[in-house]
Amino acid sequence: MKKKTSVGVHLGHHEQLVPFHDCDPLGIVWHGHYYKYLEIARTDLFHRHRLDVADFMAMGFRLLMIETRCRYAFPMRFDERLSVEARFKEIEQRLLVSYEIRNLTHDKRSARAWTTLVVTSNEGEMFMETPREIRDRILDPAGAA
Repeated sequence: MKKKTSVGVHLGHHEQLVPFHDCDPLGIVWHGHYYKYLEIARTDLFHRHRLDVADFMAMGFRLLMIETRCRYAFPMRFDERLSVEARFKEIEQRLLVSYEIRNLTHDKRSARAWTTLVVTSNEGEMFMETPREIRDRILDPAGAA
């Protein structure tokens, strides 16, 4: 089976300390907060490719999240440092973004995750392939911020 490679040259990235309010009564980050960390890294990834919400709307497009998945491997606790990297894995029919969350305090992977987004028109019509304008921004390293 052929291994898929990442698209584009830029990664989205986010680092922070785990805040107390993200932890459950056991002092471990509640699983739902991982998605917040993913969203911050994905937003950074899209910004680096000039694909902010305003950019999509100016081109006449919107994004629709159709699937998300997270596989947890090692816990994160209050005041530990975390890092999230986001990268495009597929861009032809959909935008598949993969993530790796690391517990930097323990130098271990905490989770791997995926989100799948599709492009729609501003009126809500779903495209069966990612429009060329969006793919060009992802593939063109010179055009990325």
